[in-house]
Amino acid sequence: MLSGVGSERVYLAVGATDLRKSFDGLAANVQECFELDPFSADLFVFCNKARDRLKILRWQHNGFWLYARRLDSGRFGWPQYAEADAIEVGGRELGWLLDGLSLQQEKAHKKVLPEVAI
Repeated sequence: MLSGVGSERVYLAVGATDLRKSFDGLAANVQECFELDPFSADLFVFCNKARDRLKILRWQHNGFWLYARRLDSGRFGWPQYAEADAIEVGGRELGWLLDGLSLQQEKAHKKVLPEVAI
């Protein structure tokens, strides 16, 4: 899967995006619609209207990566409505989404952070 996911933020574009857009079009969406920096180390995830395809835009060093995923059957559990144009999720939730699961996993183990000894 995506190496290094978990250290950067992940933003999902709420609703449908025209996935005919490529690098520049999606980067423009990030800047204009979300008011975020597409040149950050963050991941920006977009889904089509049918919810069977998605693209992930990522800047690394001196260029964009564009990851694409198409489902042969089924649909992504994509958020359709929210107060903002983009919502922030963690790498764990992105993994759930890519595996066909809902973003809200009631039975998932809670994330535990190690305690720092003083």
